[in-house]
Amino acid sequence: MSGALLVEGLTVQYGGVKPLDEVSLTFESDVCGLIGPNGAGKTTFFNALSGFAAPASGSLTMAGTDLLAMNPAKRARWGLRRTFQQEQVIHTLSAWDNIRLSSEHTGGGRTAVERAVDFVGLEGLDRAGSALSMLERRLVEIAKTVCGEPRLILLDEPGAGLDAGETERLIGLIRRIPEEFGALVILVDHDMDLVSTVCGTTAVLDFGRVIAVGVTAEVLASAEVRRAYLGTVELEETA
Repeated sequence: MSGALLVEGLTVQYGGVKPLDEVSLTFESDVCGLIGPNGAGKTTFFNALSGFAAPASGSLTMAGTDLLAMNPAKRARWGLRRTFQQEQVIHTLSAWDNIRLSSEHTGGGRTAVERAVDFVGLEGLDRAGSALSMLERRLVEIAKTVCGEPRLILLDEPGAGLDAGETERLIGLIRRIPEEFGALVILVDHDMDLVSTVCGTTAVLDFGRVIAVGVTAEVLASAEVRRAYLGTVELEETA
């Protein structure tokens, strides 16, 4: 495995607003969850990790590497990958070329693309992005994250819009990433079934602060988390 991600005192500030306020977390291995209500700071956290938001203070280190010392392109070459809430599949390019284009920025060449395609089980690689189903577009996005030698993979709501069967396929892939690629995965999603199934550890943000972190089942059962995000009735119905 690539090692733990250590976040210490991470603050992102825009004027008088702090989307992240003194966030300190350790994500140690496998697949970890990050949840919270809309506006809690989850996407800002991903933006800070990937270099799209400049923290006002704090540190981000992984396996002894200072992520804040690298620009976004260098972080990608180092091994940081991410998906976005809005899909990044280019409609005019084939599925293969979408993945290949990403690999040009992260390294690995044709062999890495072939391995990524085999991993996600994507077929019809010559079809344009505009002709792909929602699941197939998600598979392209997952393939892009595992190209080359990923160390840290950030998945931003990968299960949104998928039906139950498609979500099961996604779950299977996410579970396999740490073992097959040695990468730490951090997952943001509003689907609590997805989070509880694949994430061993989960952290909860609310108004830019960490309100809970620990074993996923225990975090989801927390009264404070229920009040802030899940809702007591919803959690009892899905327990």
